[in-house]
Amino acid sequence: MTLSKTRFVLAATLGLAAVPATAHHSFSAEFDGSKPVRLTGKITKIEWTNPHSYFYLEVKGRNGVVSTWACEGGGPGALSRRGWKKGDVKIGDTLVVDGYLAKDGSHTIDARRVLLPSGRSIYGGTPGDGGPGDGDPRNG
Repeated sequence: MTLSKTRFVLAATLGLAAVPATAHHSFSAEFDGSKPVRLTGKITKIEWTNPHSYFYLEVKGRNGVVSTWACEGGGPGALSRRGWKKGDVKIGDTLVVDGYLAKDGSHTIDARRVLLPSGRSIYGGTPGDGGPGDGDPRNG
């Protein structure tokens, strides 16, 4: 390989190494374990993505104002291993979600327990994230 090709390959490799990693993070990096919350709302959107899945709920506040909340859960594989299947929920279904508020004050929670329309309860957290309930063997 010529010197210019070697330099190009080296520069390209270093450039790729500088690309930010995907949005995977520990629980404590984004959420506050001292701020539990329970949301009840209708699903408006579902994103079955890695490394985290998201579903969005329209939640009516005590003042009657409806706001949209993002609920972060484990990736599709982790949720599937716990018994959650894509067909278990659909747009318009009502869920009850126990989780923890985002540190940044946004309408985002870490969805630790999700009560499905069928009445089944599923652990929604990301395995190994260090958040509440992470050490419980029923959560993996």
